Amino acid sequence: MEKQISLLLCLVLFIFSISSSLHETEARKHSKYKSAPIMSLVPRSLYDQIFIHKDNNACPAKGFYPYEAFVEATRSFPRFGSVGNSWTRRREVAAFLAQISHETTGGWATAPDGPYAWGLCFKEEVSPQSNYCDASNTQWPCVPGKSYKGRGPIQLSWNYNYGQAGRALGFDGLQNPELVANNSVLAFKTALWFWMTEQTPKPSCHDVMVNRYRPTKADRAANRTVGYGLVTNIINGGLECGIPGDGRVSDRVGYFQRYVQLFKVTTGPNLDCENQRPFS
Repeated sequence: MEKQISLLLCLVLFIFSISSSLHETEARKHSKYKSAPIMSLVPRSLYDQIFIHKDNNACPAKGFYPYEAFVEATRSFPRFGSVGNSWTRRREVAAFLAQISHETTGGWATAPDGPYAWGLCFKEEVSPQSNYCDASNTQWPCVPGKSYKGRGPIQLSWNYNYGQAGRALGFDGLQNPELVANNSVLAFKTALWFWMTEQTPKPSCHDVMVNRYRPTKADRAANRTVGYGLVTNIINGGLECGIPGDGRVSDRVGYFQRYVQLFKVTTGPNLDCENQRPFS
């Protein structure tokens, strides 16, 4: 009887030690997120409040954009959300989240919680009209059979963007563009890479939102004034800017207006780009 009790006690202690080890492993697994600077600006509760419906059953990207992936991706871009005063930092993050929300929106006019509560609903473009191959770009040549359609939060598109993002982030974007729709952290990294990277003559979205960009003579002639509207011009100006009352621009602005309220900041001037000429 004493032997049985002894064996039972050993078994209980063994199970307890395994359980403790598992909890310690899980804690270590998530400890890196606790030290990520972005968490002071975007705690999990705010992220969930912003992206109310990202895991709705109606969203094809359900489960693809967890908070942890966003936090981990920001660690590769330490200047994101860390330049300027508190208002500037929060406004930049709100602008980034608003732009990726438009790019991945699943909202509509009468959607539950409004049209601007459905960001991060898609992870890749549906029914693309082409494979987004610019054959004239020999620096980043297209791989036969590959599609460079929009993928990830920023809907990264075109072979030259996949090639450059891949080089910067350590993956073969030309050979394996599908990775952007299959790896959550990488998806967020491509969006942040696009946001933080200057592509002359376009400034980086980051520099615009933290007031580090000074318009050139060409910008002034094209009425490309600094503000959220210029960010829209950088992202998709060729299709959306210079068009009065464009619905896509209005959607981007609507997301931004909702998010700055959640971040308790103002939008700043020059919200749209209807009077701006696109970058050439």
